[in-house]
This record gives sequence, structure tokens and C-alpha cells, in this order.
Amino acid sequence: MPPLRELLSAAAFLWDSTRGSRLKPWASPYLRWRIETYWGTPAASLDRQSFFEFTWRERARLLEFLLWAGRMRASAGR
Repeated sequence: MPPLRELLSAAAFLWDSTRGSRLKPWASPYLRWRIETYWGTPAASLDRQSFFEFTWRERARLLEFLLWAGRMRASAGR
């Protein structure tokens, strides 16, 4: 299990990346761009249902990415 600092950094990254649309993460321009760039799903077609289907289907890879982002954020703060 990752250290608490990495988990907190991953949560902080997720919080920052949904700024302006925290209650509607599927509307976040950053997350839409990430999904379109790395998975090829057109950002314009993302709605609430397709966003949650995508996050469930890709949950392992998304968690891996969040933990990586947390490690990068934690190491940058040292």
C-alpha cells in the first residue's frame, strides 16, 4: 500500500484537476482532455453516464495514474 503522503498527494491532484467542476467531474476541461488524449474517447461525447462507465472500466489504470501523480507531487514538495 502506498504511503499516506502519496495518497494525500493523489487526492490533492484530483481535487486540483476538477477545479470549477468538482460536483461534475465529467465537465472538467482537464479531465476531458486527459481522457481524450490518452484513451481516445472524444471529449465532446462525455456525459455523466459515459464518464462513470469509463472510470469504472479503467479504474485500475486510473488508480495507477493517480498514485503516480501523487508520487510526483510529493517528491516535488520536498
